Amino acid sequence: MNLSVKKSFLSVAAGCALLLAACGGGQEESAGKEKAEDKKVLQVGTEATFAPFEFMDKGKVSGFDVDLLNAAAEEAGYTVNIENTGWDAMFAGLQSKQLDIGMAGVTINDEREKSYDFSVPYFESTSMIAFKEGANIQSAQDLKGKKIGVQNGTTGQFAAEGVVGKNSSSISKYETAALMFQALQSGDVETAVTDIAVALEYVKNNPKSGIKTVGDDKEFKPEYYGIVFPKGSEYKKDFDQALNELYDNGKYAEIYKKWFGKEPDLDSLKEAAKK
Repeated sequence: MNLSVKKSFLSVAAGCALLLAACGGGQEESAGKEKAEDKKVLQVGTEATFAPFEFMDKGKVSGFDVDLLNAAAEEAGYTVNIENTGWDAMFAGLQSKQLDIGMAGVTINDEREKSYDFSVPYFESTSMIAFKEGANIQSAQDLKGKKIGVQNGTTGQFAAEGVVGKNSSSISKYETAALMFQALQSGDVETAVTDIAVALEYVKNNPKSGIKTVGDDKEFKPEYYGIVFPKGSEYKKDFDQALNELYDNGKYAEIYKKWFGKEPDLDSLKEAAKK
């Protein structure tokens, strides 16, 4: 092969190599883009008056649950579309399978597990009593003889009923936690029973409200929140694995500290998952 032909051959070979590299890069970039776009979008319902877990902020649902769900979905290979459906509509949407996920500080209990699947526990809570300053409330037993506000269908309602009776006329049920606190402020009820983090968040955000809180470890037992799925959901396993990974890699603790300002008790969550 003479020098001229050899140079021409090498030039053509180099050009082809560059072309192939360019094509290969384009294919890889395209594949990466397709992979990102192919992530399945799961439809999520929530009840966004339950700060700090979920609440509306500038027209968008925000909160601890939102950050955690987005992180778990990313870990599991999904994206989520979160809508403020309301409490009852969320459960109806899960039963009809119009929703893939429900997340609104939902406590895992035997009754709910008959109709829905739950993820491993992701938050430990308990009930707390909120009341106007000056009311003589020192324990759950002091709820007796008082007008009590609760959010309908929540463990706050069940906790109050455990003290004063399931059909007690002293309990007023509200569709949202916001309406319950509004009734407490206006004097329609004298006390309110809700989740501890929600009660404390309300007091923090409304320092001039005159609302005080008290717990009762003897009467109100620990409870655990879980992500809710329709019965038999194919996504439960993926989100269980994702949550456990977030516990181990430090991402859960990062989100928890952002919203609650302290380290989470991961051992408690992992122990509850075994029950």
